[in-house]
Amino acid sequence: MTVGLTRLFDTIYHQQETNPRTDALAAKENGKWVTTSTESFVEQVNTFSRALLAMGIEPGDKIALISNNRPEWCIADMGILQIGAIDVPIYPTISSDDYKYIFNHAEIKLCIVSDEELLGKVNAIIHDVETLSEVYTFNQISGAKHWSEIMAKGDEQYQSRVDELKEKVKEDDLASLIYTSGTTGTPKGVMLSHKNILSNSLASTERLPSLQNATALSFLPICHIYERMLTYLYILNGVSIYFAESLETIGDNMKEVKPDIFTAVPRLLEKVYDKIIAKGEELTGIKRALFFWAVSLAEKYEPYGRNGGFYEFKLGIARKLIFSKWQEGVGGNVKAIASGSAALSPRLARIFNAAGIPVMEGYGLTETSPVIAVNQEVNEGLMFGTVGRTLSNVDVRIAPDGEILCKAPSVMMGYYKDPVRTAEVLKDGWFHTGDIGEMIGPQKDFLKITDRKKEIFKTSGGKYVAPQPIENELKSSSFIEQVMVVGENKKHPAVLVVPAFEALEPWCKRHDVDTYSNDTMIADKKVRDLLWNEVSDRIQHLGNWEQPKKMEVCGEPWSVDTGELTPTLKLKRKKILEKYGHLIEKIYGE
Repeated sequence: MTVGLTRLFDTIYHQQETNPRTDALAAKENGKWVTTSTESFVEQVNTFSRALLAMGIEPGDKIALISNNRPEWCIADMGILQIGAIDVPIYPTISSDDYKYIFNHAEIKLCIVSDEELLGKVNAIIHDVETLSEVYTFNQISGAKHWSEIMAKGDEQYQSRVDELKEKVKEDDLASLIYTSGTTGTPKGVMLSHKNILSNSLASTERLPSLQNATALSFLPICHIYERMLTYLYILNGVSIYFAESLETIGDNMKEVKPDIFTAVPRLLEKVYDKIIAKGEELTGIKRALFFWAVSLAEKYEPYGRNGGFYEFKLGIARKLIFSKWQEGVGGNVKAIASGSAALSPRLARIFNAAGIPVMEGYGLTETSPVIAVNQEVNEGLMFGTVGRTLSNVDVRIAPDGEILCKAPSVMMGYYKDPVRTAEVLKDGWFHTGDIGEMIGPQKDFLKITDRKKEIFKTSGGKYVAPQPIENELKSSSFIEQVMVVGENKKHPAVLVVPAFEALEPWCKRHDVDTYSNDTMIADKKVRDLLWNEVSDRIQHLGNWEQPKKMEVCGEPWSVDTGELTPTLKLKRKKILEKYGHLIEKIYGE
């Protein structure tokens, strides 16, 4: 690890010494971007640390942060870490039962929430958590204790103690407990040390383009290790971090901030693409023809000029006439979009990269802090359909059953208070990811994920089916937003489909289909035929036993709030099977 950079809070002092920024952090207040300089960032971190000591917080105490992305989150995080306390970031969207479990399991002593809704959720369980002494808020809320009341306690007399505790924090000390949402069972508390996360930030830096005087837009939940690790990476490299107002304002914020880099999940990129295509569908004449010519050209894109000079000539025209407008939609300056958390359709990756919007897919888990492998544009490091080469400090091997095993300084310390589940995944120094994959490419150095070990199922005919690759293929349709392959112990696979209603509604209007409601649209035979054609066109290359033979359509998108998705937007397969049991009965005639 780089000399002088061994603990996470070292990153802010590194920025102060090497590349201080006037806008180290920024957020919108009353319609205007308000910036925090590096100097102010460091000063506020120390004030917060002093205040925690004044409030009786000791090294090893757990502090919960439940908040949207904002400068105060970073200030609190660093202030907690540099006195040897442990922060526990919690997803705002999880259930009250999960809140209660995590607070008690982690023995949370102090909690800071962002808004009134989250304050209500914590207040509802506060009497069931003996260790919790105080709850503060980042927003001003009537009757609640504001975080400025903490800052006001940060008297200078405690600074010598802060400095003393900082020196005692070691790289192998526990920095954070992150409770993974999981698709089944109680959440697991992943123990990540300073070294775990910081080693991943340093190694991931090698995969990014030049970050000199760069700006990042942050909107994926910072409580997730993916966005959080990159936040330390940004601070380490002197990248200004602008926090988006909300998921709804991302488009406007991109145009205002003009970011060089941001992170995304495939679901977001799919929605962006669907909106672009919907606009294309509204065009007429030569404009419409040019638009879809450019999209068709992009679907065949190969990097590094592999399609030859004539293709590159046509692509140059497409970029100038069509794709330049796409680029403006993400601010016009993007040098890298790091895509993670779920599989990205290779077709979508091709199209965005052809359009001059570099989407680099990566792979990792909370337990690996998180990045194991990631694509990059330079050094011929981009290969569609893979998650790229492994990081320089990560070793990967494929077990005989296809499971991906990982050994790296970023691999977790273990699961908190859970030696049994820790022993299940950490064996002989290797972390067992639960994912199935292979090494491909001329040098066998690109990692390809093929499925989740636990999600592969067997039909009643004894054939194994891997659902994820099929689902990813089907989601390449602009009319399909979400999909799940079913068929465990059944005679054949089938699919549950959630249409992309934004694209479907204009299609329905053009084809005289009633658009009164989602249910009205999906009940129409024309729509069901359209969706089935989209499915059947994309499964022809599969083995006969893998091909879904039937389809049912769901009228509402799956979400975290309605329970079908985890906070990281993965399918809760068991929940979906329960909720849509009536449709599955219809498929199999039970």
